[in-house]
Amino acid sequence: MQEHPISLDLACSALPELWSPRVVGQVNDQFIKVARVQGEFPWHAHADEDEMFLVLRGELRIGRAPSDGGDVLVRAGEFFVVRRGVRHNTAAAEETWIALIETVTTEHTGGEQTPMTRSIAAQMTEAAPRSSGA
Repeated sequence: MQEHPISLDLACSALPELWSPRVVGQVNDQFIKVARVQGEFPWHAHADEDEMFLVLRGELRIGRAPSDGGDVLVRAGEFFVVRRGVRHNTAAAEETWIALIETVTTEHTGGEQTPMTRSIAAQMTEAAPRSSGA
């Protein structure tokens, strides 16, 4: 059980590698995750779950087919929800920090396996960094 505030910035700064999200909290059946990203992530879809991307620093391009609304650029302080079943990928020209809110069953790359895929177990973390005021 979380008993102190979590700093998303501190959690991102502590991540050891790009494209490797970490769970920093949970609300009901939703994980709160952070990740540092740069470059391009593989195309994939989540058949049964929506996925929320909140950009903390930088800019994130979320690619979608034109029939699904096309690409979306999400800037720092903005969020975007990719609806279940929508094939998408993400990309960032510069290092970008993001938070994700996903159902606890959401697989990193949907049902597809790539060299960048991280299991839910690998995304779990012992403790998230406390906010400076804690």
